[in-house]
Amino acid sequence: MSLPRRITIVVQRYGREVNGGAEQHARWLAERLAASAEVTVLTTCALDYITWADHYPPGESDIDGVRVCRYPVDAVRDWKRAQRQTHEVVNHRHTLFDESRWVRDQGPFSTPLFEAIRRFYETTDAFIFFTFHYATTAFGLPIVSDKAFLVPTAHDDPFVRMAVFRPVFHLPRGIFYNTEPERRLVQRVTRNSAVPSTIAGVGVEPAVGASAARFREKFGLAEPFLLYVGRVDASKNVPELLDFFTRYRQAGDAAPLKLVLMGKANMPLPDHPDIVHLGFVPDADRDDAIAAATLVVLPSLYESLSMITLEAWAAGVPVLVNEQCEVVKYLCRQGNGGLYYRTHDEFTAALQLLRDSESLRRQMGLQGQQFVMRHYRPEVVLRHYTTLLEAAGSVRSSSALAR
Repeated sequence: MSLPRRITIVVQRYGREVNGGAEQHARWLAERLAASAEVTVLTTCALDYITWADHYPPGESDIDGVRVCRYPVDAVRDWKRAQRQTHEVVNHRHTLFDESRWVRDQGPFSTPLFEAIRRFYETTDAFIFFTFHYATTAFGLPIVSDKAFLVPTAHDDPFVRMAVFRPVFHLPRGIFYNTEPERRLVQRVTRNSAVPSTIAGVGVEPAVGASAARFREKFGLAEPFLLYVGRVDASKNVPELLDFFTRYRQAGDAAPLKLVLMGKANMPLPDHPDIVHLGFVPDADRDDAIAAATLVVLPSLYESLSMITLEAWAAGVPVLVNEQCEVVKYLCRQGNGGLYYRTHDEFTAALQLLRDSESLRRQMGLQGQQFVMRHYRPEVVLRHYTTLLEAAGSVRSSSALAR
C-alpha cells in the first residue's frame, strides 16, 4: 500500500485569515500531506461565510507550500433571506427539491469550482471534501464519488438528518470522523456503517515561543481572564455566554476577571468594562492569549471537534464547556481537562471552583495536555489519514485490475 500521489482537497474557504475550525483543519491537513504527495486545494474566493462574497482574486496561488486554486461564487448570500429559508426547511413540511434548493442557496455555490472538480478527476488519485452541509461538498462530492473521501464535521443538528445529504454519507470511499460521538451520530442517522471510516481528528502541538507576558503587555490586560476563540455570533451560543458572564460579575464578586473574545463579531456586543473584544488576531497572538488565560471557555452547542479545546490543553490550560455539546463533553470526560455546565448556576459554580483553585487548574491542564499528546499529536493524526487513504487506494487498484 502507498499514499495516493495526487490529492485534491475541496473546502468552502481557505487561507490564513479564515476564522473557522473546519477550514483550519483543512489547511492543517493540506500542509502535512504536501510533504509526501502533490496536494491541490480547490476552494472559492470567499472569506466571509455570511455572504460568501468574493474576496480573494480567482486563480492559482501558493500558500505555505500548498497549491490553492480559487473560483468565484455564482451569487452572494442574502443572510436574512437565508435564515428565513433555513427556518422553513427545518420547521415545516417540505420536499427533497426544497432541500436541494436550500443547499444551493445557502452556498457557497460556484459553477466554476464544480467544473474544476470535474476537470481534476483525471489527474487526481483522491479527493478529500470538508464539511458535509455546504454546497461545495453536497454538489461536488457526487461528481467524483469513486475517488472521494469525506471529513463531515457533523454534529447533532437538523441538517445531518436531511434527506438531501444522505448520498454524501454513502458515496465516499472513506470517511474521516473527528470523534467517536460524531461517528456514532452519523451512522445512527444515515445508516452508513458499511462505508470505511476512522477517527482522525486534527493534529495539535504546543505553540513554540508562546508568551503570556507578551500578550498582556500588547493588549494591556493585567487581570485574570476567560478566553473565547471563534466566531462571535449566535450560532456559537455566544449570547448565552455573555449573559452568564455578566450575571456572574453582577453577583457582587469584587475580584477582577475579564472575558476576552477573539474572532470576528457578527452580532452586537454589550458595552461592559469586563468584556474585551479583540477581533480576528494572528495565530501568534492567539497562542499568547491561550498561555495567559485562566481558562478557555466554549459555549457552543454544536461541534464535531473543538480545536480551541485541544489547543488549550496542549498549552496546559483547562477548559469550561457547554454540557449540551456531546462532543466537547465527551472530550472533557476522556481527557479530564475541564468542567462543563448547562445552567447559569452550574456555570457560576464551575467557574468559581476553577478560578479559586490554582492547583485544580494546573492538574486539569496537565491531564488535558497528556490526553492531547496521546491522541492528537500530528504524527498520530496523520497516520489515521494515510492508513485509510492507502487502504481505500489499494482496494480501488485491485478492483481496476480485476476488470
